[in-house]
Amino acid sequence: MNKKRSQENQDRQARLAAVQAQQRAGERKRNALIFGGIGAVILAVILAVTLVIVNQVQDNRERDAAASQPIDGIQEYPDVTFNHVENAVQYEQSPPVGGDHSPVWTNCGVYTEAIPNENSVHSMEHGAVWITYDPEIGQEGIDKLTELVGTRSYVLLSPYPGLDRPIAASAWGLQLKVDSADDPRLATFLDKYIQGEQTREPGAACSGGITPAGRAS
Repeated sequence: MNKKRSQENQDRQARLAAVQAQQRAGERKRNALIFGGIGAVILAVILAVTLVIVNQVQDNRERDAAASQPIDGIQEYPDVTFNHVENAVQYEQSPPVGGDHSPVWTNCGVYTEAIPNENSVHSMEHGAVWITYDPEIGQEGIDKLTELVGTRSYVLLSPYPGLDRPIAASAWGLQLKVDSADDPRLATFLDKYIQGEQTREPGAACSGGITPAGRAS
C-alpha cells in the first residue's frame, strides 16, 4: 500500500513538474514575442528618425549649396543711404530696398495689410527680408507665401498695392521680383539673405518696434 501511495505521489509530482515546465515555456514564448515586438517597434522608430535626420541634412546641404550661388534675376543697389528721419521718404525703388528710414522698425511677421515703408526699411537694416505681393495674386498665392515664411524669424510678409510684378523679395540693397509664389528662388533668397552678409546692423532686433494693423503672426 505504501509503495502504491509513493508511486502515486511520484506520478503527481511528475505531472506537476510537466505542467510547470509547460507554463514556463509558454511564459518564455510570450516574453519573447512581447520583447521582440517592442524591439521591432524601437528599431522602426530609430530607422524612421534616422531617415528624417538624413533627409533633413541632405535638404540643408542642398539649400546651403543653392544659397552659396548667385541668384538669377537679383537687382543690386549698393549705394542706398541709411539716415534716420522723421518725415516720409520718396524711395527710388518700389518696394524700397534701403535708404533713409524711420528710427523705429516694423516688427517682423506676416501682415494682411500694407505696412509703412519707412519702418520696414529699418527692419531690413537689421537683416530682415521683406516679401511683398500684389493683392491680385489671389488667396492661393498668399497662402503659399505664408507657408514659405513659416516660422522663420527676420521676415516681413505684406501686400503692396501697385507692385509692378506679382511678388518682390527685398533685402538691404537687393531685390528679386518674380511672377509666382512657386518660384524656387524665393526660398533661396530667404536662406541667403535673412541676416545675410548685406545686413548693416547684424544682431539688431526685429521685435520691440511697431506693429502696424493687419498683423497675422
